[in-house]
Amino acid sequence: MKARILLVEDDQYIGAATKKRLEESGYDVVHSIDGQAAWEQFQTRTFDICLLDVVMPKKDGLALAEQIRRVNDHVPILFLTSKNEKEDRIKGLRTGADDYISKPFSMQELILRIEVFLKRTRNQTVEKSNTFHIGKLTFDYEDLRLYTAEGDISIALTQKEAELLLYLCNNPNKTLKREDILANVWGKDDYFLGRSMDVFITKLRKHFKSDPHIRLETLHGVGFRFNVPTSK
Repeated sequence: MKARILLVEDDQYIGAATKKRLEESGYDVVHSIDGQAAWEQFQTRTFDICLLDVVMPKKDGLALAEQIRRVNDHVPILFLTSKNEKEDRIKGLRTGADDYISKPFSMQELILRIEVFLKRTRNQTVEKSNTFHIGKLTFDYEDLRLYTAEGDISIALTQKEAELLLYLCNNPNKTLKREDILANVWGKDDYFLGRSMDVFITKLRKHFKSDPHIRLETLHGVGFRFNVPTSK
């Protein structure tokens, strides 16, 4: 079954050329030229990955990504950005985007990035249940939820929060270098993705407030240490 891609690019020449190359590589591609049209497509069809331009008419890529994340936490979002849009990259990652690729990009690199995310999504689908008991909390990776000891309160996690927490649970009480976390959870070590990681670390710490025995410690100049008695 072909992976379906939502490609949102207002430059019709670039959009058509990218769509053609992706279809030649075996993907099912839906191309929209503005954010509003893309949102309408997203509401009526299922997509395996979204490729979003940032600057677009009617609804820009940042607003579109935010809308998508409100209803879907797991579909990968990849921003297509210009080299001078550094602030937009940071904003995009904060809205829940998984990665970005700078224009002009090679199709080979774009396809490799797409395959990384699709492979990760497929692996998550076929993997057996991953449930971890961390202090007084229970983390269910497949359900993207964190439960209290009584099980009466649950915290919904985004896909990226769950992926980061899964990596931490698989490496408890260890010194974890920033570059290793980025490589394993985000796919590469990158300054802007590092900023995104810091945002997600802060979010996880808020989720852990109910149990003071869980500590996500910052090791300055090195990375982090997930201090907690864990059992899988």
